[in-house]
Parts: sequence; structure tokens; C-alpha cells
Amino acid sequence: MKLLFDQNISFRVLRLIEDIFPEANQVHQLGLTDNTDKEIWEYAKENNYIIVTFDGDFYDFSLVWGHPPKIIWLRVTNHVTKEVASVLHKHHDIIRLFAKNKELACLEIIKNAP
Repeated sequence: MKLLFDQNISFRVLRLIEDIFPEANQVHQLGLTDNTDKEIWEYAKENNYIIVTFDGDFYDFSLVWGHPPKIIWLRVTNHVTKEVASVLHKHHDIIRLFAKNKELACLEIIKNAP
């Protein structure tokens, strides 16, 4: 499963999740840092990525344009890289099921501060 992390999520998360998501990538590593959200959306669509983001704009895109690409919208209060990796590890089974489901466009993962 190919995950594409937007620019607001550090590329450092990749090494923390490579055991469960080895095909994950981040926009900076792909040279997409200065691209618009729409251009990132199109790249993800053309290259079979699921976009992982803190940004609600990608959810809005899915409402307007449908999917693919699918969106994983992380609604977490702590944006620290280790916390993001922890949330992805905790929910990896749900993420895999979501990726296989042809009907769902967005998976919203909510985690409040302790």
C-alpha cells in the first residue's frame, strides 16, 4: 500500500513506519514541496497513492472529485513525528481495510490529547 504524506508531516515518519508501510513516501522526497494541494492530489491519483494529511482540504477535494486518491485525514492534537507514527501503527489494520474498500474515500483518524 502506497501512502503519500503531505508537506505538513515530516519525512522522518517514514523510517518509523517502514515495517508496516514500506511503500510510503513524502511530498518533499518526491520533489513536490512547492506544488499545490491540487497538484499533489493529481500526482497521488496518477501514482496510486493514498494521501495522509492533517489538512481538511484534501477531504474537501474528495467530496468534490471523488476518489481515487483516497485520503487518510489525521485529526490528532499532537503533530510530533513519533506520535503520528504511533497512531499509524495503532490503526494499521483499519488502514489496510480502508485501502481495500472500493466505496470509501476518506478515513478520519481522531486522537485527542491524553
